[in-house]
Amino acid sequence: MPEKQDFEAHDKTLPFKGPEAIDSGCLECFPYEYADAPTGDTLEIVTTTEEFTSVCPFSGLPDFARVTITYTPNRHCIELRSLKYYLMSYRDVGIWYEHLVNRMLEDLAAAVQPRSMKIVIECAPRGGLSSTVTASYSQEQ
Repeated sequence: MPEKQDFEAHDKTLPFKGPEAIDSGCLECFPYEYADAPTGDTLEIVTTTEEFTSVCPFSGLPDFARVTITYTPNRHCIELRSLKYYLMSYRDVGIWYEHLVNRMLEDLAAAVQPRSMKIVIECAPRGGLSSTVTASYSQEQ
């Protein structure tokens, strides 16, 4: 059986940034004027990009993914320009998709404080394997 590799030791030799480089401070929101309207809790906003990249923390190679952010706003909506800058801040970050989806959900939910939110990351195939990773948040939790 092959020897188990030490991911932590391997990570330190690769030229990429750590998760501290993710810029959640650039996220901006604007007031949602229909929060108290009868339709306020049924509106769903879906934002998708196929231009998401980060770095594999094991190989240092770029990872590509489709990111879908779905949320029901409470009092605020995410301003899309700031969301684009936030997503671009992952570009040189070495992070596992399983950690990335949770970090993204934490950052976006903290910024917009939605009624509910779901992040879906569809990873581009590598070596014939593709993965879809999902994380969800609800105010009721």
